[in-house]
Amino acid sequence: MDKNGLKQTALRTIGLEREAIDSLSSRIDESFQHACELILDSQGRVIVMGMGKSGHIANKIAATLASTGTPAHFVHPAEASHGDIGMVTDQDIVIAISNSGTTAEVVSILPILKRKGVSLIALTGNKSSPLAKEANAHLDISVSEEACPLGLAPTTSTTATLVMGDALAMALLEARGFTAEDFAFSHPGGNLGRRLLLKVSDIMHSGDDIPQVVEHTTVKDSLLEMSAKKLGMTTVTNESGKVCGVFTDGDLRRFLDSNHDLNETPIRDVMTSSFRSVGSNSLATEAARIMEDNEIYTLLVIGEDDDFQGIITMHDLLKANVV
Repeated sequence: MDKNGLKQTALRTIGLEREAIDSLSSRIDESFQHACELILDSQGRVIVMGMGKSGHIANKIAATLASTGTPAHFVHPAEASHGDIGMVTDQDIVIAISNSGTTAEVVSILPILKRKGVSLIALTGNKSSPLAKEANAHLDISVSEEACPLGLAPTTSTTATLVMGDALAMALLEARGFTAEDFAFSHPGGNLGRRLLLKVSDIMHSGDDIPQVVEHTTVKDSLLEMSAKKLGMTTVTNESGKVCGVFTDGDLRRFLDSNHDLNETPIRDVMTSSFRSVGSNSLATEAARIMEDNEIYTLLVIGEDDDFQGIITMHDLLKANVV
């Protein structure tokens, strides 16, 4: 085969698979709606099954569902017949994939699923098959032709199945009101999601939660503010209301080593005038980096107009699983 022949085969494959995908649009019908409703109404998980190439597609569909708000996992149908069927409860929904609808390993476990009272969604290319007939909802993934020139290797059919699975997952995602923030915290790579999406403003302390005293406040009264707000520090503001310093647990330890009077010493005499800050729109990971680099546990949060907006602590970052 010459180079043009290679290109023509590739283009033919893409064309056939494109046609198969286009044909799916007419199959987003009442059965698809019912499949979505079964999953949305379920109190359990979605169990996705398939053998061979369908198994690989099933694994991917399960992963996509799980990462977009629908708890799901893959169970190998052959292993299900040897004990793994115990993973399936009567609260779960099973999605079984078989292009022929007659795959022995899948069909053989249908009686036990029925006995358990498990709702079944079937993705097949044959609506008259045993699997399709037993299903509570059948999604048609039939194709007119495989891209394989021998008509043997699953190609067009697996692409159609994958796209139907994606359509199902995205319909469920929108029905659940799943957001980018949900993705960050629910994606299997949750830490990565948080690192990508979580901002300082999402977890900082603001408003009445901020410990704050004026510069002439005594150390004793400042300690009362620190104890009330429980952040291990307090901000100190001047007559203009601008933050001019901070007083932390570390400053307190140094103060106690001196001979100053708690009741008489104004906080401005013992506060730390230089302090670290982070922008409110910065990623939480940036706040963690600043804290770690400077060996501190608290940062002031500054807005876009250089106005003081809040406080973020290492505990906040730990609680949000950022570090």
